[in-house]
Amino acid sequence: MKILDWYIVKKYLSTFFFTMLLITMIAVTIDYFERVDKFINSNLSMKEIATGYYLHFIPWINGLLWPLFALLAVIFFTSRMAKNSEIISILSARVSYARFIRPYMIGAGILAVLLWFGNNYVIPKSNRLKNEFESQYIRASTKTTLNHNIHFWLSPTEKVYIRSYSSSDSSGRTFRLERIIDNQLVYALKANKIKFLGPPNKWRLEAYEVRTFGELTENIISKPNEHMDTVFNFVPRDFTRYTKQMEMMNTSDLKEFLKYEQEKGLDSGKKYSIELYRRTADPFTIFILTLIGVAVASRKVRGGMGFHIAAGVVIGAVFVILSKFSTTFSTNLSLPPGIGVWIPNIFFSIVAWYLVKTAQK
Repeated sequence: MKILDWYIVKKYLSTFFFTMLLITMIAVTIDYFERVDKFINSNLSMKEIATGYYLHFIPWINGLLWPLFALLAVIFFTSRMAKNSEIISILSARVSYARFIRPYMIGAGILAVLLWFGNNYVIPKSNRLKNEFESQYIRASTKTTLNHNIHFWLSPTEKVYIRSYSSSDSSGRTFRLERIIDNQLVYALKANKIKFLGPPNKWRLEAYEVRTFGELTENIISKPNEHMDTVFNFVPRDFTRYTKQMEMMNTSDLKEFLKYEQEKGLDSGKKYSIELYRRTADPFTIFILTLIGVAVASRKVRGGMGFHIAAGVVIGAVFVILSKFSTTFSTNLSLPPGIGVWIPNIFFSIVAWYLVKTAQK
């Protein structure tokens, strides 16, 4: 790395962390005044609020906004360099524009690595502690229960249906288990009620009926006044969901949970897949927004820094809006999660390429 590289990387990182500190303080202040009544009603001390909530709120808000911090930081210090004619001097010294951009990419790489590590391992742990604090002191429980028309797979050949489920006593009504081999129904177990007895996976079936099917035969065993204790490969926690459950898992746990959900068929898995792809897409966004920031702010214009910052805010707003639209379409429609998460990056990569190509060189 040359003197130019160290100069720009130092300016990039120092401006980035200053921007991060400033906006984080603003976010904490706004959030505190929104929740101060609930803090007072819960009789929490400032130490409990700071260590139990805001210590974990800060990583969460930074994980969401780091790419936008990078954009604003690049525009801020690059615009000052353009105003002071530093960029004109650099390019006049026969430094190519690609060579000029290189230290920006080094700085973006440092931030991207930090964000990737945070998204995958640090922030999920903070989110779990933050959500537990919110659930206890700020709002009602974030847990929900699957309770109507539940379908899932125990194995590739066994499917379960429960018409209604109650979490209060871990029991379900109208239970049915079907075993399907070569697209043929060969076994069906029905019961009016199913109730969890305890580990390991022990359930009681009441008023049950067993049917077995052959090629030309059908056998029925009906026990309307009896019960049967048996073991199934599911437990009551499989019917429980947390509002932000995917944000509370590190990437290894998220992959395992996503695989488990898909095998059981308990959830479409889209929101978990979106979270998994987002953790990789956000660090890559830093590179794209850095390129856009350089291309916009390196041109010396009459509006100066005010124009550059306004352009950065508009670009950031468009990016956030496009990101929300694409993830919503991916969650609720047939758009694949990977494409939905990466659409903003793909679109802004094209924008970045055009702006760099037409930048003042």
